[in-house]
Amino acid sequence: MKFTKKEVFSIPNILSFVRILLIPVFMAFYLTAEIPLDYYIAAAVILISGLTDMADGLIARKFHMITELGKALDPIADKLTQAAIVFTLIFRFPAMVFLFILLAVKEIFMGVNGLILLKKGKKLDGAMWFGKLSTAVLYVVMFIFIAVPNMPSLVANILMIVTGFFLAMSFILYIPIFSDLHKRSKEETQSEKA
Repeated sequence: MKFTKKEVFSIPNILSFVRILLIPVFMAFYLTAEIPLDYYIAAAVILISGLTDMADGLIARKFHMITELGKALDPIADKLTQAAIVFTLIFRFPAMVFLFILLAVKEIFMGVNGLILLKKGKKLDGAMWFGKLSTAVLYVVMFIFIAVPNMPSLVANILMIVTGFFLAMSFILYIPIFSDLHKRSKEETQSEKA
């Protein structure tokens, strides 16, 4: 698939590229942090990333700049950012590894199923409310972890459990949706052959 220069360099797509470029900036600040200000800068980088995420969607819809590249780039930037944040936090909060595994399993499941369905001419019609809620909880909690690196372990564990609950809920609720899409695709294929 070829993309025009106008598509590649549309404002929403540039903002998605910026979000991807902010990932190593965040990681560098967080992993080398020595004083509270370093953590605040890392948190600010994530805040800027979140604001650009909101802005690219708003601009794309309001100014009719929705492109096929943008439809792929936006979720890629989201998933890379989420994975990078959770992975980076493992270095300070080792139990975060369980959230990272859960996030990875969920996203691999969704990615693989999405690609299989795309080849069959089907696709998920945007994120569901529970997916958006799970993402919002993840970002809010991760932002707290970044901005408050010395939080008590009990608070940290509770926040990780809450985040894990919403991730797991989202994962479980997506399973029947993908199952239904696969079933409909199979039925359509069979009716075409009949």
